[in-house]
Amino acid sequence: MLATQWQAAPPNAEFRTLTADFWAHPAGRKAIFLGDLVDRGPASPAVLRLVIAMVGAGTALCVPGNHDVKLRRKLQGKDVSITHGLAETLAQLENEPSAFRSQIADFIDGLISHYVLDDGKLVVAHAGMKQAMQGRGSGGVREFALYGETTGETDEFGLPVRYNWAAEYRGAAMVVYGHTPVPEPEWLNNTINIDTGCVFGGKLTALRYPERELVSVPAQQTYAQPMRPFLLPEQTPALSAQQQHDELLDIADVLGKRIINTELQRQVTIREENAIAALEVMSRFAIDPRWLIYLPPTMSPSETSQRPGLLEHPAEAFAYYRSNGVSQVLCEEKHMGSRAIVVLCRDDVAASKHFGDRASTGVVYTRTGRPFFDDRQLQRQFLDKLFAAVEAAGLLRSCAATGSCSTASCCPGARKRRRCCGQQYAPVAAAAALAMQEALTALEATAARLPEALALQERYGRRAQMAADYRAAYARYCWPVNDLDDLRLAPFHLLASEGAVHINKNHRWHMDLLARLAAADSYDQPLLLTTATREVDLTDAESVAAAVAWWETLTGRGGEGMVVKPLEFIVRGHVAFCSQRSNAGGQNICVSSTGLSTARRST
Repeated sequence: MLATQWQAAPPNAEFRTLTADFWAHPAGRKAIFLGDLVDRGPASPAVLRLVIAMVGAGTALCVPGNHDVKLRRKLQGKDVSITHGLAETLAQLENEPSAFRSQIADFIDGLISHYVLDDGKLVVAHAGMKQAMQGRGSGGVREFALYGETTGETDEFGLPVRYNWAAEYRGAAMVVYGHTPVPEPEWLNNTINIDTGCVFGGKLTALRYPERELVSVPAQQTYAQPMRPFLLPEQTPALSAQQQHDELLDIADVLGKRIINTELQRQVTIREENAIAALEVMSRFAIDPRWLIYLPPTMSPSETSQRPGLLEHPAEAFAYYRSNGVSQVLCEEKHMGSRAIVVLCRDDVAASKHFGDRASTGVVYTRTGRPFFDDRQLQRQFLDKLFAAVEAAGLLRSCAATGSCSTASCCPGARKRRRCCGQQYAPVAAAAALAMQEALTALEATAARLPEALALQERYGRRAQMAADYRAAYARYCWPVNDLDDLRLAPFHLLASEGAVHINKNHRWHMDLLARLAAADSYDQPLLLTTATREVDLTDAESVAAAVAWWETLTGRGGEGMVVKPLEFIVRGHVAFCSQRSNAGGQNICVSSTGLSTARRST
């Protein structure tokens, strides 16, 4: 059954009795019955009376199922095989008036094969409906609506082998159907089969539209034994129907110009040339696409400072937000690490359910979608250590989740940064140190004989110190990683947990929750770092001055500075923007150190 509502209705509303004959919804929802009203159940006449009354009263729609059509043919005197529960239905109808049996035949005969509803957004049919057939009327369309598409073969149970038409469906309309019982309703390419085998001891399932909310009640008993084994939910295969088709992408879904509707920005246009370039990179270097659920934007640097001797200063970041109507910001200490996205599941059952991967309980990847770890064993140890802290903090319980997705800084930097240090920065530092030492040795001997060489010696001494500072600064980015104890993770967003995306929470909520997580890390060598923060009222001069002083302290001791974010995760106003975007409309702003640091890494 499908419960529909073209306008909003109370989420807890239920169908309630108006008369003894039918049910109606207090908020005007309409029930849609997907057919197979008869056979195998204990009270087929009562079901028929209810549905006929509701359709007649306008509180329901109904499409025919193949069992209904077979009953109609029998009632009209046609020769049909008395199988698959029809005998039970006929026995139940023997004591019914002939007028009611005629009413049943006329009712089923008047049903249309499928409905196209809500301006084409919703299609309902007993066994499904291909995109090309939607809204059409023909013998072939009606046959497909009743039976789906078969290969002409039968399986070992004598039942027809069917094509999985939903695996190839790419239509814009949501298709809701039944016909073939499944242990759990599963979305597959904007289609869903909600026949969960109530008659076989499964569940009776309804879908609330447009919310896409599934409501199920368990069968009171097993009313019939299926010819083909029917798996109960606890026996369900680990992979859903959608997941079985997600490991390999369909190239037709991503080629050409694409227009994507989003909640925050309405429509996003992806041009063909951009898609081709992205596909080339992602197909070669990215992680398994089933886990690749989020790619973060790049942080924007602050505007160039107008102050003498400074490249960046918090004043420019604060001025930017004030000019866009933001009065409250959160400043977060910037860690010397690389952006990491961590997707973590409670166990392999949750990973299989949500991502279709039995081999892993999580993944860590970079902001470009590449694996963060070359060593899968190190990744597993990393995730196990993180999960221990998550369990200790009760994070999954507080979010009612079996998994989560978060963004963080992982220190030291990723493989790419270490490679840059080793191949670009280190050779410069080594060459400078060698050259400066030889030059200083020569200048020291020269200055002992020629006092006028002292100025040149002092100049080269300053250059040698600058080279040493340069080496100390990049060394903070790339300490050696020999095992898990050398890694630190500083999370700053809990992006999502099961059934929820946390963009409706402000950044203080995220940082407080993740600080609780870091506090629960009880290892001798903790993995998690707590990020220092400071809230700033941009309308208060003292609050702004205190934030600037804090930034000066951070950079003065060799830190990378701070990231400035609107306090609200999503900011709306005369210039609507999101704190996760990196374009001119709104951004996280990084205010970095203006010089090289000699401070050393601490554990």
